[in-house]
Amino acid sequence: MSEVKELVKEDFEKEVLESEIPVLVDFWAPWCQPCIMMSPVLDEVAEEWSGKVKIVKLNVSEPENQEIATRYDIQAIPNMKVFEGGNIIKEIIGLQTKESLEENLKNIS
Repeated sequence: MSEVKELVKEDFEKEVLESEIPVLVDFWAPWCQPCIMMSPVLDEVAEEWSGKVKIVKLNVSEPENQEIATRYDIQAIPNMKVFEGGNIIKEIIGLQTKESLEENLKNIS
């Protein structure tokens, strides 16, 4: 079973930019109701797509993570960016259904 890992600034480069497989980063905050509603969807997709896409979360309300949020121009949450080879290959903004999220991921290697 794959888990959605909560990242901190120190993990970002290794877990996302240097990952061997595509990584969906969920930029979120605990006060964001749509972000909370997105969490079980991400858990399900992480389990079903294990080995194909890694799913991680980065809390943008934590001061140490705000530099990363600024670097990737996070202006609204939930905001999910898919990284491959250290580059953003897809951006998904707003609350998604499981079906919608999987549709966004289906053409990713």
